[in-house]
Amino acid sequence: MSAGPTLELRGLGFRVGSRPLLEGIDLDLPAGRMTALTGSSGSGKTTLLSVAGGLLEPSEGTATLDGRPTWRGTGDPAPDIAFVLQVYGLVPILSARENVSVALRARGVAPREADARADAALAELHVADLGGRQVEELSGGQLQRVAIARALVVRAPVLLADEPTSELDPTTRGQVMALLRAEAERGAVVVVATHDPDVADACDEHHAMAEGRLLARGRRVAR
Repeated sequence: MSAGPTLELRGLGFRVGSRPLLEGIDLDLPAGRMTALTGSSGSGKTTLLSVAGGLLEPSEGTATLDGRPTWRGTGDPAPDIAFVLQVYGLVPILSARENVSVALRARGVAPREADARADAALAELHVADLGGRQVEELSGGQLQRVAIARALVVRAPVLLADEPTSELDPTTRGQVMALLRAEAERGAVVVVATHDPDVADACDEHHAMAEGRLLARGRRVAR
């Protein structure tokens, strides 16, 4: 495993008007380990991933990767940050293959190579046969696997996954967790927001949230 940068959150807060959605978040998300964020709906997990990964600008505090702010002023994440969004974030007019391939093309990969790597990523998620189908034709579980393939294929230093197993059966959930584990083992920061206690237990660190705050110091597991 190669050492990578830590995603550092210091005094992180996010507000909508006067309403705080995150307050006082101090957290190190280390490379080479899987970190779980748990909490009920509305606890702040999705907002924390969005601010940490540069989709939203912090109202206070900082989110930095290798000393550089993740917020770039556009709402688009940096190329070294990949997301699995709870709403999938796939483009309806594109096929499953194209949705995965476009993430590589945006990073300068040639179209033919991008398509080949997209097919390989879909095969890892056991949806290779769906590559030519438009995403509007896919089920929830299929959409989720395509979204995961799109995040995995770029091999980014940071992978932020919001409820990545919510639509999956237990067997497929285990396969996805093994792929996320492989990302951590190659040296990526892997953060998983989840309601599933089995998913949280499969991670190295666990931080519970409520009302936009961390409840307690996270659990660390020696591996």
